[in-house]
Parts: sequence; C-alpha cells; structure tokens
Amino acid sequence: MNRNLQHLFAIAEKPVRRIIGLMSGTSLDGLDVALCAISGSGMDTQVKLEYFDTVPYPLEVKEEVRRIFAKETISFQQLCLLNPWIASLHAQWILACLEKWGVKPEEVDLIASHGQTVYHSPKILHKLETFPNATLQIGDGDHIAVRTGIITLSDFRQKHIAAGGEGAPLALYGDYCLFSKKDEDRVMLNMGGIANFTFLPGSLDAEGVFVTDTGPGNTLLDAFARKYFQAEYDNDAAFAKQGTVSEALLAALKDNSFFKEPFPRTTGPELFSIRYVEQAQERSGTTDLGAYDVMATLTRFSADTIADALKSVLQAGKDYAVYVSGGGAHNPLLVGLIKEQLPRLNIRTTGELGIAGDAKEAVLFAILANEAICGEKIDFGKPGMPAITMGKLSFPA
Repeated sequence: MNRNLQHLFAIAEKPVRRIIGLMSGTSLDGLDVALCAISGSGMDTQVKLEYFDTVPYPLEVKEEVRRIFAKETISFQQLCLLNPWIASLHAQWILACLEKWGVKPEEVDLIASHGQTVYHSPKILHKLETFPNATLQIGDGDHIAVRTGIITLSDFRQKHIAAGGEGAPLALYGDYCLFSKKDEDRVMLNMGGIANFTFLPGSLDAEGVFVTDTGPGNTLLDAFARKYFQAEYDNDAAFAKQGTVSEALLAALKDNSFFKEPFPRTTGPELFSIRYVEQAQERSGTTDLGAYDVMATLTRFSADTIADALKSVLQAGKDYAVYVSGGGAHNPLLVGLIKEQLPRLNIRTTGELGIAGDAKEAVLFAILANEAICGEKIDFGKPGMPAITMGKLSFPA
C-alpha cells in the first residue's frame, strides 16, 4: 500500500485527530487558521479549539486577488498564477502559525483548506440553462500539502455542486454535527461577506435542518467603506451611525428576484456589488445621496434581508436561540437592527458554545475534513442539501 494511504488509514483510526481548518472569505481580510483536536464523527463529534489566529492579507495580496475577484472578464494568466501563489502563501502562513504555537508539522494530521473564492455562479445568478451551478476557489491543495508536509483536503464545494447543490452554504454539515442540542431550537447565523444561517431543530432530526444564504452581510459595507472612506470596513458602524436611511434607496435595493427565490439559495459579490447599488440609486433617484446615508442604508439593507429570511422560516411566538458569528457580529448597528425586528430571539455569540465567532468557519472546515476521513454522509432529505462528504485529497511529495 502507498505510504500516504497507510498514513491516512492510521489517521482515521486515531481516537483524536489534530486538524487545521483554513478559511479566507469574500471580504479578503485574511486567512483564518484554526488548529482543532477532533474526536468522533457525525453527531458524536467533539472539538477542542487548541489555537486560532488570523493572518491579515497584505495589501499586495488583496490587490492581486481583486484583479479577478467576482469579475466576468479577467486575465486568464492572472487566475493561473494566483492558484499556486495563494496556496504557497497559505502554506507559508500555516508553518509560521505552527512555529508560533510551538507545534511541529508532523504533529498535525490534516489540513482542511477552503481556498480563496474568486467567483460564485449558481444558476439563479448566471441564468444559463445549458450550464450547471458553478463556483471557483483557488489555492491548490497539492501546493499546500507539499510545502507543509501535511495531508491536505481542499476544494470542498465541488462535490456539493456535483451532487445537486449550489456549492454553498456548507456550514450546515458542520453546524449539525457540532452545535445541535436536544430540546433547543438553534439558529447559527453567520454574517460574513454574504450572510447565511443554519436552523438546527431541538428534535435533532436531520430532515428538520435548514440552511440558506440571505443576501449581503458585510460585502457592500466593506466595498463602500473602501470607496468613500479608504477604510477596509466600517469599524463599529462609525460611518453608518452618522447617516440616515433612505427609504427610496432601500426599496430599490430590495427589488431583486434573488429575494423571491425559494430556499435554499446562494449568492455572492458577483450580484451584490458596487454596480448593484449604483443601479439601485439610479432607479430610485438617489445618486446624490451622501456617503454616510449610503452606509446607513446598506447596513439596514443587510439587517432587513437577514431578518426577513429568518421570519419566513421561524414560527412566530416560538423561542429560538440565535448564535452569531462572522465579521457582522462585531457591527453593533447591524446586530441591533436585527434584534429590533426579531425581539423574541435570544441573540448570543458562538463564543458561548466554546468556538469564537471569528474562528467558527475555519473550525467547520476542519470538521468537514474529519467527516471525509472518518464520517458517513448525513441525509438532510432536501433538494440543494445533498447527503455527501466533501474534500479532495492532496498528499505530500
């Protein structure tokens, strides 16, 4: 038997596996690196987050990725070059984190790499009947495996699409295993560039689980913070708090067929872009709206579309525990606007469950790798939520 296969078999048999989960989202703020000790699988999964760090993307990296990110027309050479370049940088940063933590690479069993999303194109966005759902993450797993010497799983989203999904959201596969609790209906709300949530029934019935993207989380806020204020994001909603919501612009922003699509649905910055807002301003006659008012309106847009999606699936008068994560969890205005519309919801952070909100997505990809090696597919019984395990294997040289 190939020695790498023997090693992989031995890893699967271990009572506890040390897995690094990696996540870099559409906000391009950096690489989240989570070293997890994971035992069991499925509903028996137990996770201890040993170490976590975010390596900020240098400006050069952001600029190189933005040359192709969410654009229909790009330099094919740029895409080709970035695929190994991003992977090599991620490998370099993993090794630096391990050195900082005092952990040797040979003490890590697996790496679970999400990669860097550069384009997400489900059929509800591209509307081309001949072509399937599609998504693309760069940062090739072979380069990470060879550079670190650690078996790497990557490209998780392709199996989801191959099995009939849209390639997102994938959070439910980890949320269900890690965060389900008997007799407590939970909502795991992640507000990254795009917002999504997973509903976890207190019955623990997999067929009762529900997941969807809701629309923009921080993607428009970040884009306009850069455009107007040369800031990477609206820290503590400082810009939005100084503005007044334009009801005309808000109505135009909400006027899109995406919000009428059935759940589960996915989207990305390919739709919710600066141009999307500019077109809404043109339709609503608000092109002269001030920067602070635009920021206030965009924050309300994210809050309303998140709240509307939750209202459409949660029963009125019933109690739910909502655990928030992602960059939006740090935006007090965004969180406050959601609370105003859903006063019965008990909104907390995932830190109360033992996983810091900023680390949650990286941890979830570590869980996906664990499931790929040790688990069994879970049948959620719904279209768009296929019963699969995910991740492509890359062995060290």
